[in-house]
Amino acid sequence: MASDTRMFNILFGSQTGTAEDIAERIGREAIRRHLLASVISLDEYKIGNLIKQKAVIFVVSTTGQGDPPDNMKKFWKFILRKNLPLNSLEGVHIAVLGLGDSSYTKFNFIAKKLNKRLLQLGAKELVDVGLSDEQHPLGLDATVDPWLDMLWSRVLDIYPMPVGKSIISQDLLLPSKYSIETTDVSVLHTDKKKTSQYESSHAPFCKDNPWKAHIISNERKTSKNHFQDVRLIQFSLKGSGLSYNPGDVLMIQPCNIEEKVEEFLTLVGWQPDTKVSINERPDGPHLPEKFPRTCTLKELFTNHLSIQSVPKRYFFELLWHFTTSELEKERLLEFCSAEGQEDLYDYCYRPKRSYIEVLQDFPDACKNLKLEYLFDLFPLMQPRAFSIASSLVAHPEVAEILMAVVSYKTKMYYLRKGVCSTWLASLDRVTSLGKPVRMWIAKGTIAFPKDDDTPVIMVGPGTGVAPFRSFIQERVSNHAKGQMVLFFGCRSKNNDDFFKDYWTDVSLKAPLTVFSAYSRDQPDKIYVQHKMKECGDLIWKLIDKDHAYFFIAGNSKDMPNDVLNCLKEILVLHGRFDSEEADMYMKTLEMRRRLQCETWS
Repeated sequence: MASDTRMFNILFGSQTGTAEDIAERIGREAIRRHLLASVISLDEYKIGNLIKQKAVIFVVSTTGQGDPPDNMKKFWKFILRKNLPLNSLEGVHIAVLGLGDSSYTKFNFIAKKLNKRLLQLGAKELVDVGLSDEQHPLGLDATVDPWLDMLWSRVLDIYPMPVGKSIISQDLLLPSKYSIETTDVSVLHTDKKKTSQYESSHAPFCKDNPWKAHIISNERKTSKNHFQDVRLIQFSLKGSGLSYNPGDVLMIQPCNIEEKVEEFLTLVGWQPDTKVSINERPDGPHLPEKFPRTCTLKELFTNHLSIQSVPKRYFFELLWHFTTSELEKERLLEFCSAEGQEDLYDYCYRPKRSYIEVLQDFPDACKNLKLEYLFDLFPLMQPRAFSIASSLVAHPEVAEILMAVVSYKTKMYYLRKGVCSTWLASLDRVTSLGKPVRMWIAKGTIAFPKDDDTPVIMVGPGTGVAPFRSFIQERVSNHAKGQMVLFFGCRSKNNDDFFKDYWTDVSLKAPLTVFSAYSRDQPDKIYVQHKMKECGDLIWKLIDKDHAYFFIAGNSKDMPNDVLNCLKEILVLHGRFDSEEADMYMKTLEMRRRLQCETWS
């Protein structure tokens, strides 16, 4: 048994579960090196213990426009305190791995800043900060794998391998994350007390304690012959006490649709009504606070575990242990090797192959899956964030979202469909009464000015218009006098201009001006930045003379950079700046929160 002197922490800040997944991978590799590694989220970690550590590994993602994930915000606030002694972390060795997306302007901002701050406090780097990129042709692993190779070389310098020990072979299956056993019906749902959703939930509502909302309406906002199905979904908040402001986000915990759950359970040969008991191991990770400790497999795979997403690499490692087929073993071993990552990418990640589809390709492994490894095989479904598209002032006890139903084609036979959007699109007022939607409110990255007289310029093509509709509704309800200018973009005036009648109505009674760009209604494509150029003098006047705020919301691929480049051109042309001066002016706007972006991939 390794001694406590070979113990270290792996701390993660994760918004969608990817950083947590990689932190757990590092934890497994630590076990193979006879290290006692504790994997824990940054906000759960007792920060006072940091100064006592010999080595700490950080795995952190960046959200929004350079924001920390929700489960490291308290840690982030503490570590940036100016009164921390600059020798606080002397003697602590650190390694920081960042998970980012280079299509965002603040690529891996949190990892970079965290690494810099830890060094300022006296910590010593084990290895250079790792900056992985989702846009890499081979995904995050293209950076993570070589970074981990360097990390383990340095870690073993600090924690030499015990005498007579060697790295535990990948051929040995490590213990499962949790202990899972089939259980008797008598121990299921031991608390028979019935309470209403209004009485049983203790505010504030959050991920561990979601509000169970009913749908009021689920309206398609695109024409029937349009290729994309966009919904305006209205949820009831009656009795919840929940409140929100324009710019806030509705977090929704999705479910798998019944047909997919039935298909999966039939495929693996498990009975839907099999009851399981889930227990934490003494040195293992904690289950979420309100996670059911006993439930049926149907409930588990409907409400909690992901089966329609794209598998992580560890899934293939586990399948290798479960199959008895030499052909399957050979193929899976290739996918698990460093040399086979390009093949794995082409097989799984490029076509977005799901867990179900992979299992269909490995039938022997499929029939030999072990219930004990459920949580190692299939990750927890992560909540989805939607910008709120309504105002509580205009619609009390109601929250609305504008949601595109995700559906696209790859080389796979069946269309790829978004788990959450497909599920939500299938619900209506009646079905949601029996199956309410679990949700809570979170702060968004956009913060609108509190002064109702402040002019605001908004650029929101497609569903990016959602937070601006919320803001406009609120200002109209408050009879605000501040000028509002909206640049909206879509394909066609008749197919996907979601709120054209509403904009027309509001413009007659409030200081709102809408410039719409319809990219496909004429031979030459017209986008929001083209409409901005036409209004360059107005934009410059509002920003420079009237101190307007400028907001961008929408898809992160090209639009944000195109809009920001256009804004810079307007500053150069109408503000008489040179290029460097325009950049500085925009940075000043950003520092003063007068230039804000909320983008997503």
